[in-house]
Amino acid sequence: MEQRLSIITLGVSDLIKSTSFYEQQFGWIKSSFSNENITFFELQGMQLSLYERSALAKDATVSDQGTGFRGIPLAYNTRAEKEVDDLIARFEKKGVDIIKKPEKAAWGGYSSYISDPDGYLWEIAYNPFINLD
Repeated sequence: MEQRLSIITLGVSDLIKSTSFYEQQFGWIKSSFSNENITFFELQGMQLSLYERSALAKDATVSDQGTGFRGIPLAYNTRAEKEVDDLIARFEKKGVDIIKKPEKAAWGGYSSYISDPDGYLWEIAYNPFINLD
């Protein structure tokens, strides 16, 4: 199996609300593959998709019940600590739920956490060990 990840799909409670969150808060543009049942965002070599939670659970043949920490935060890495601060300030002004304010991390970087409407955590971080250029 090749070492790659193609699509991350989030099961969401309200597809319209979640699509709007990623369009308005992140400034992302949904792809032409999107329709009334699923939203795709192209992310430089992979895709994030949003799909109604109960339909996604049914497709996977599992229960759609369960809340709390999902054990998998998503991450957006920046090129500098200031960019983390700027993004969090922008999210805060737009009413995004800030879970953790930006701070130095034990692993040597600088990070913060926000939440989308379904409670999926996004780490907004600067990692000095990753070259994004």
